[in-house]
Amino acid sequence: MRSIKSIIIPVFVLAGGLLVFSSFYRGHNGSEVSKFPYKQAGLTKQQAVAHLLNRFTYGAKPGEVEEVAGEGLEKWFSAQLDAKLPDDSLNQMLDKFDALKLTNEQIVNIYPRPGLVAQKAVKEGLINKDSVQSNKPVYKKILQDYMEQNGLKPQQELFRQFINQKILRAAYSDNQLQEVMTSFWFNHFNVSITKNECAEFIPDYERDVIRPNALGKFGDLLLATAKSPAMLYYLDNFSSSSALEQKPQIMAMNMADTSKQAILLNKLKKARQQRGLNENYAREVMELHTLGVDGGYTQQDVTQAAKVLTGWTVYPMGEYGKGNNVMNAINKRGENNGFVHDGDFLFIANRHDGSEKTVLGKHFAGNGGYDEGVQLLNMLAHNPSTAKFISRKLAVRFVSDTPPQSLIDKMAKTFLNSDGDIKRVLVTMVSSPEFWSTGALRQKTKSPFELAINTVRSLNAQVTQPYQLYNWINRMGEKVYYYQAPTGFPDKGQYWINTGALLNRMNFGLAFASGRIPGVKFDLLKLNNGHEPESAQAALVTFSKIIMPERPLDKTIQQLSPMLNDPQLMVKVDKASNSTSPPVKDVLSMTGDSNGRKPKAVVTPKVDETRASMMAQVVGIIIGSPEYQRR
Repeated sequence: MRSIKSIIIPVFVLAGGLLVFSSFYRGHNGSEVSKFPYKQAGLTKQQAVAHLLNRFTYGAKPGEVEEVAGEGLEKWFSAQLDAKLPDDSLNQMLDKFDALKLTNEQIVNIYPRPGLVAQKAVKEGLINKDSVQSNKPVYKKILQDYMEQNGLKPQQELFRQFINQKILRAAYSDNQLQEVMTSFWFNHFNVSITKNECAEFIPDYERDVIRPNALGKFGDLLLATAKSPAMLYYLDNFSSSSALEQKPQIMAMNMADTSKQAILLNKLKKARQQRGLNENYAREVMELHTLGVDGGYTQQDVTQAAKVLTGWTVYPMGEYGKGNNVMNAINKRGENNGFVHDGDFLFIANRHDGSEKTVLGKHFAGNGGYDEGVQLLNMLAHNPSTAKFISRKLAVRFVSDTPPQSLIDKMAKTFLNSDGDIKRVLVTMVSSPEFWSTGALRQKTKSPFELAINTVRSLNAQVTQPYQLYNWINRMGEKVYYYQAPTGFPDKGQYWINTGALLNRMNFGLAFASGRIPGVKFDLLKLNNGHEPESAQAALVTFSKIIMPERPLDKTIQQLSPMLNDPQLMVKVDKASNSTSPPVKDVLSMTGDSNGRKPKAVVTPKVDETRASMMAQVVGIIIGSPEYQRR
């Protein structure tokens, strides 16, 4: 277990009118973590560690409970808040994903949308525009050759690398809290690959916007998402504009010059039709990103906020980038003439609504330009309704589907008093008795992604083909990065659990444990320190304790025992995995490389095939059990 150097600082706190000795840990970045009150809930240190790992990681690895108990809960959490632990082995895995190092502009140029490739090929006379919709092999071959000759690659390759890195980071990063919070905030500020215009910008959105701000200030995160091409395209704010800048010309005219007025009014009407005000982002930034649906805003506030945010768009990038007319305007006027250029973001002053506006009682004079939008987002980030809404979402994610209002109130107070410091809000939550109450233990349901990654970590599995796991995650109902609605995936157990979902989860457990997921390797014998369980019942007890540490398991073992003698279990495994591969001969070392070649021989203690199959069945049953679905 790697950890940062923390120092114990003595302080005195007032409790019940008396001064008592306490302590806190200060990490590299000044994060302070007070002693956790888990003993008040009757938890042992090991039980408290297991709860901590269940909530702030993607699952405990074998032996990790003991490691963290020895290190100290507060010290471990402080290191997680700092998110500075070295991830050398993970970074080596990620080095091969070259697309993830590219800028948005490079991605646009190398991984263009298929429709844009066809348009280019038509323009150059390689194909006839009437044949674009054809699926004939000749047409496809022409486009494929054209892409190869011009150094272009299919977008699916970009998305595959992106998804692969997501799985590897979640499974192997030592900065687990940062990965969990990255997923949380991505889901909160959701964008979707299903919307073509924003899809190519999503890898950089997670890398440069979400992850660096996942444990920072909420206001910084909000502004960064608002200016991201992924969000600007996803919620259509890139095209939101006003033609009001032409009004002064009309007002300055001689009232008798009705013909010129008519011409300009007609131009104004056409401009509004072509672009016009788009309220999508303004509505969602209030309802989903900050205030919440009951945050006290009105439709009038949404419209006025949309006007404040007019002119916020994407800086043109690459030959295939949208908005070449914008680039022409920049070239004519110069970037400093009414433009604000910040990375991939661009503010265009002559698209901004220059009228007076009022949002939630705050007056905008109309002459503030880009700064009006910044002021609006800053106001929303510091609103008491935002503090409550964000605190509730965090409490739902880390405590329970119905967190106590007392906890939410404490977190919201910290949010407001700390300028939206996400770390401090998390510290308030984990330092509160409500977090450690017996009513919160194992009350959250794992999403399919959490289930799959937890399984990898629980079994110390080595993953060489992450996309194979992604296919199973998708089959279980969570197609990461493809959720279409701006709400993101619901974070409630009732969304994930139903009869069909439970069957898919059991099938996943059986397929995983029996080695039927290509590119996944693990050693069950090593997991048990080289000891073979004497029977299926003994294996059930042994592996339940390893995979689900510090849990009361009597009821679970009683429920699962009848399944151990199911003669049809391996038939169900074959059906679940949809595999045409031969029967598993050694599930302890079953694997395959990235090219699908046969598994290499692994030097492990030889185990009778029947005994190996028995252990795999037992572990599969445990993974699919109701208790394992909880965290």
